[in-house]
Amino acid sequence: MIQQVQRVSALGLALLLAMPVSAQQSANQDTGFVLRAESDLVLTNVVVRDAKTGEVVKGLKQSDFTILENGKPQQISDFDFESVDVAKPLNEATISGLASSVNGKTATSGVRPEDLKDHRLIVFFFDLTSMQPEDLDRSVDAAREFLKHKMQPADLVALVSLDTGLKVDQDFTSDKDLLASEIGMYNGTEGAAFAQGANANSNQVEDASGYTADESEYNDINTDRELYALRAISKSLERINQKKSLLYFSGGLSRDGIENQAALRSTINAAVRANLAIYSLDTRGLQAVTIGDASTGSLRGTSAYNGAGLQNSFNANFASQETLTSLSVDTGGKAFLDNNDFAPAFAQIQKDSSAYYVIGFHSTNPARDGKFRKLTVRVTRPGVKLEYRPGYYAPADFKHSGKEDRERELEDELASDLPATDVALYLDAYYFRLDENRFYVPVSLIVPGSQIPFVKGGDKDKATLDVIGEVIDEAKRPIGHVRETVKLSVDENQQVRQKNIQYSTNFSLPPGKYHLKFVVRENESGHMGSFETDITLPDMKKTPLKLSSILLASQRVPTKASNPLVHDGQQYVPNISHVFRQGQHLYLLYEVYSPAKVKPAVDASTGAATKVVKGSIDLMSSLELIQGSTKVFETPVVQATALNVAGRDAVAVQLDVPLDKLKAGSYIGQLNVVDDAGGSFAFPRFAVLVREDQVAPAGGPVAGQVTAPAQK
Repeated sequence: MIQQVQRVSALGLALLLAMPVSAQQSANQDTGFVLRAESDLVLTNVVVRDAKTGEVVKGLKQSDFTILENGKPQQISDFDFESVDVAKPLNEATISGLASSVNGKTATSGVRPEDLKDHRLIVFFFDLTSMQPEDLDRSVDAAREFLKHKMQPADLVALVSLDTGLKVDQDFTSDKDLLASEIGMYNGTEGAAFAQGANANSNQVEDASGYTADESEYNDINTDRELYALRAISKSLERINQKKSLLYFSGGLSRDGIENQAALRSTINAAVRANLAIYSLDTRGLQAVTIGDASTGSLRGTSAYNGAGLQNSFNANFASQETLTSLSVDTGGKAFLDNNDFAPAFAQIQKDSSAYYVIGFHSTNPARDGKFRKLTVRVTRPGVKLEYRPGYYAPADFKHSGKEDRERELEDELASDLPATDVALYLDAYYFRLDENRFYVPVSLIVPGSQIPFVKGGDKDKATLDVIGEVIDEAKRPIGHVRETVKLSVDENQQVRQKNIQYSTNFSLPPGKYHLKFVVRENESGHMGSFETDITLPDMKKTPLKLSSILLASQRVPTKASNPLVHDGQQYVPNISHVFRQGQHLYLLYEVYSPAKVKPAVDASTGAATKVVKGSIDLMSSLELIQGSTKVFETPVVQATALNVAGRDAVAVQLDVPLDKLKAGSYIGQLNVVDDAGGSFAFPRFAVLVREDQVAPAGGPVAGQVTAPAQK
């Protein structure tokens, strides 16, 4: 008997469905699921029937079976026989542990592994986004009929729906009345009704201009969403070794070309690994395919007369059913199409799950290439026919995953509440005002070169990094997004592994509070790192001294770009670690906005007002470096008497401090900013670490190396 079955609880199914993928993977590792991504144990269910009578053949032993993977025999390591005929009844006290904690229900106890043996585990999954109201009514009526009159004591049923989100409406239970009541929520016959979905073709009406929007991308997104839901359900059920069945109520699932192929393959693979058979039920039933109805716009041209319109309708209907068929056939289930009687679908699930053999083996093929592997099962008993799934997809490491899978991996990590820590990642963000209602927000990320596995490519060391990030406002809405692949190619003698790799981007944002999150993945091993932080862009209208971020840099690079970090054709590269070497320069850049104008003063002896240059200001700055309680260095005071940033009512101050005369050590930098005309001031502080330089520093005094802002 297979002994790896884990304890099942309501929170297991409900919460895992709500988790991001990365969180699910973490949970899987903690609970010891049998079919984890890193495990090579493969389970398949085999139904052995008498070729003449169709009855299940019982009493076979492990030695009676042979299983082959791509034609190569495999050693059976796990074997069991499940039959609902010998299922032990589960009392309501035990079953209550499976009730979902969603909607205020509380899980009180769990089901032991031995309790689940010989039971049917059936999930009713209602895709509310794809069904018309009349189709939903038929589905609910059929399901309620099954629950009240056909459901058997060995059956445990769960209810899951997809509407605005994926939701567990009722965890596994044998309570017929509870299930019948809960299922009425879907069409409003019991409790609160769900909003009913629309057909994917219901918005194809052409506007007055004759333009019809290309919906292929929207259809791809919708299909991916439904496939992702199926994949999430599969992953949440991995911990249970028994065969599970999922009855998928759907109004059709269309794919556009090969765009969704990776998502479909990933969904099938997740179901196979979870030992979950999908039974697809097209709730549209038997359809009369026409060339138009009230849900679509009128046909134009000759397609209504030459048969093209009718053929297109047939093709669209076939495409929406083809995916349902693939999901069922490849997971060991069956698709029910073009039939107004839904009862056979329920009967088929009960029949296929009544009695079956579970065979497990460890593949002798160590390759983690993600390729499909065909399974062949043979039995020594003559005169029988076998039913089992045709194969499975091998585990895939990062090198063998497809482009779509890699993109989904990044998106999942970006949405995850759990940080990725395989790659060290550091981030800093700054702000510079563009106008009263908009800030320029540069963001810099650093990955240590030691974290990146460079590979030899010709006379270069090469690597690629994937970067994804987003900005979320206070209402949890994404208002900024970045996705870029960075290609690195450096000379071997540059010793990049001892340096940092820096990536910079920027956003334009209004004042407010925001949350930034970035994920970086190196594309040799697939390791990822994430960093997230909050940033507040101040409303400066009532601030006496309107000051930007203080940007520290150790280098400036030539550029033709135009932004607040560029001055005299050179862009400041933020040093987010604030670590410098003695041979470097400490560059500071900051801006002061709308400084006060100097007012004419009155000469006490003559009573006459002094002459003042129109629009002149009186802004003074200096930098102090402090160790402990001792000031060890101070730059001369730099004075600005005029604005020097065109069009932004700002003064940009640039300080250049060579560090060759400073001793290595930690410092506190204090920037003194005084608006003498306005009587306002600020003294921001920051930490600086100066390290010994490996090369003898060039001479030259520190004092006098301060660059004043250009004067107008």
